[in-house]
Amino acid sequence: MSLPKLDHRQGVLIAALGVLVLSFDALLVRLAATDPMNIAFWRGTLIFMSVTAFIQLSGNRKQWRLYRAHGGAALLVTVLYGINSGLFVFSVSHTTAANTVVILSSSAFFAAFFSWLLLRERVALRTWVAIAVSVAGVLVVFSGSLGKPGSLGDLLAIILALLMGLTLTLLRRMPDLPKMPVVACSGIVLAILTWPLSSPLGLEPAQYGWLAVMGLVQMPIASVLLMMATRYLPSPEVSLFLLIETVLGPVWVLWVLNEAVPPLTLVGGSAILGAVAVHSWLSMRRETRGAI
Repeated sequence: MSLPKLDHRQGVLIAALGVLVLSFDALLVRLAATDPMNIAFWRGTLIFMSVTAFIQLSGNRKQWRLYRAHGGAALLVTVLYGINSGLFVFSVSHTTAANTVVILSSSAFFAAFFSWLLLRERVALRTWVAIAVSVAGVLVVFSGSLGKPGSLGDLLAIILALLMGLTLTLLRRMPDLPKMPVVACSGIVLAILTWPLSSPLGLEPAQYGWLAVMGLVQMPIASVLLMMATRYLPSPEVSLFLLIETVLGPVWVLWVLNEAVPPLTLVGGSAILGAVAVHSWLSMRRETRGAI
């Protein structure tokens, strides 16, 4: 049976709004204009504060009990999620925003690879083709920064895509793991990891303002909206909406800070986005046929 039209429209609106909010992430990292360690420390601290407050005020305190019941597996996912959040900051700080978000868009295919490797799930031929195209696109993007300062940021983005794929695979293995405590506790993980190398109290007032927008407003709202969207939309359709960030993220940075997109990023990014779009569309069509 297919999803009710009203619920589907709600899901589309929620997913689109969530990704729109998320797309400002790279710009806010740029506007904070401080050492990546400082950004990561405050990002983690403020996300923990805001998401924890949301859980408490929304009356979902039982999520903490369910989170603890998953034991070490929940801790592993939390640590990975916190590291991923920091890698995004460090990548954007060392390469163009376009390179980071384009390379990161390949994480869904790394998740498929890890699902095959760790969970022994069957991977469809179209997914293997999409993985090959996506990896080729990542290599094209990375080749454009070889021998240049941005190569470190691109390398971090590749590691981020790999670890994000692993994180998604582990989350798939634990569908009952509540996501909000994972997001909240990953903030503490990130803050602890970066605190020894940061100088969080030596910033300008404007920098604290941008960090507050990121940690208290933008990231929590985006996380909540995207998690809500999965109630109304199949996961392939939600992943299709994530393409909006790949397009809009560099646009905001270009518009506000005049940061151009490297030519090879356009080439590799087109390959990755095309692979993600076609694969997601085929997955949605198959799921829709199965629901009728």
